[in-house]
Amino acid sequence: MPELMNEPKEKVIVGDEIFVPLLTEEQIQKRVAELGEEITKDYEGSVPVFIGVLNGSFLFMSDLIKCVEIDCEIDFFKLSSYGDAKLSSGKVKMLKELNCDVNGRDIIIVEDIVDSGLSIKYIEELFEENNPKSIKVVSLLVKPESLKYKIKIDYIGFNIASQFVIGYGLDYAQKYRNLRSIYVLRKETE
Repeated sequence: MPELMNEPKEKVIVGDEIFVPLLTEEQIQKRVAELGEEITKDYEGSVPVFIGVLNGSFLFMSDLIKCVEIDCEIDFFKLSSYGDAKLSSGKVKMLKELNCDVNGRDIIIVEDIVDSGLSIKYIEELFEENNPKSIKVVSLLVKPESLKYKIKIDYIGFNIASQFVIGYGLDYAQKYRNLRSIYVLRKETE
């Protein structure tokens, strides 16, 4: 029987690189539930629009929405700043625009990971002309040491070191998104 991608693993081998566990499925789900409770309290009486940044945010956003106990809507952007690389290109390209009208609405941007902050800066600038009521950002992972732009992340799942990670929506050349845990590229000294 072939090995299932969703079983917990001690390590994931990608070519000649080894990824080791960083966050377990249980740790992730516990934190997502806490974020959902916090957002529920903050948006009581409102109907916010959750806007996921594809492709990476889809698993996190799906689980987060299930933990939010208020009426809400969802939509998605598709941006690219990585391509198939491990480092951002430094330029954001819009691949899919929103379908909803954000004018006068409470907006919650959902990111899988904030690295340099370039994508969030890009999104905030896009929304300036659309006049939303409010904009907040929720990100499962944030790399504080890598931030290059002054942005505010309102809801943070986990702060992590500036290392390359895969799993739970995060990819390596569009693969490994379906891992239930998050794995980090092992350093040469380990």
